[in-house]
Amino acid sequence: MSIEPALLQILNFPDPRLRKVCATVDRFDEPLARLAERLLELMNEAKGIGLAAPQVGVLVRLFVCNVSGKPEDDLVMVNPTLTPAGDTVVSEEGCLSIPDVTVTVTRRCECTVDAFDLSGRPIQWTGEQLVARCWQHECDHLDGRLIIDRMPPADRIANRRVLKQLEAEYARRDSA
Repeated sequence: MSIEPALLQILNFPDPRLRKVCATVDRFDEPLARLAERLLELMNEAKGIGLAAPQVGVLVRLFVCNVSGKPEDDLVMVNPTLTPAGDTVVSEEGCLSIPDVTVTVTRRCECTVDAFDLSGRPIQWTGEQLVARCWQHECDHLDGRLIIDRMPPADRIANRRVLKQLEAEYARRDSA
């Protein structure tokens, strides 16, 4: 992984890297740890509760999260797999890569995540409500899915203007 973490920034929709399925991490090394550290920094700066590697243009299966905001609750999940459980619940979600857009999303209210820590040791966590929602959202990113893919028609209409603005801004930057 030859990236300079300090240069990484959160990508905005419609950057095509947000639509890529991410590769499995096979090296648990210092560059991976630096990537996770930068993801946590960016997540905290943006006042988010989760951030996945593809959101900064690194197409590997890694995300960070922290729903409490307390540093001791920072979690790093490498190569996560989810087992959803419980009932479904409908709630609004936002995304750091799609600023000013909220979407009503149906998700499971509980899930278990099996993953690896930064040393390559297996970990397992079970979460409910906001934690479970966050994990499901971040795992969607690892598979190239965004909350706008889950938008009901009313949200599509309500967010149409903002999405068009993001597309126009991306086109201007891309052509510059």
